[in-house]
Amino acid sequence: MSAEGARFTLDTNLLVYSIDNAAGARHRLAREIVDRAVECECWLTLQALGEFYVAATRKGIMPRFEAAAQAGDWLELFPTVTASPAAVRAALTEAAAGRASYWDALLVATAAEAGCTIVLTEDMSDGSVLGGVRVHNPFAPSGELTDRARGLLGLDGRDP
Repeated sequence: MSAEGARFTLDTNLLVYSIDNAAGARHRLAREIVDRAVECECWLTLQALGEFYVAATRKGIMPRFEAAAQAGDWLELFPTVTASPAAVRAALTEAAAGRASYWDALLVATAAEAGCTIVLTEDMSDGSVLGGVRVHNPFAPSGELTDRARGLLGLDGRDP
């Protein structure tokens, strides 16, 4: 359970970094995030798992069978949620208004339906709120996890 009890989700970029040895410090931090998130209130969207497979194989980070096996492992380890028609409508509205890309808005809307209040990602605007879900970049400029991410993952007693 996270320190604050918040339910959260991980964006595709963190899943990819967690298996990409060439990502340097981001690899180490993302791996820690994913490893800790298994023990927390973290739900993954099926969209993020599908995007992980595509990114990992298209970028040549791992062979198709390994990427499929990794995504399958995460399906077993994390509760998951799929996009509903309402999430698609919300994403279309956000994208048409220019507040987010369609795919980012869909991930956030789907996560919101699962009760997530935070999305960990470096691909969206840190601190923004979309559909009631706060966007947080877990990577501090110091090269470590932010205090908020550490608290969310139960790595210290601080309130994120």
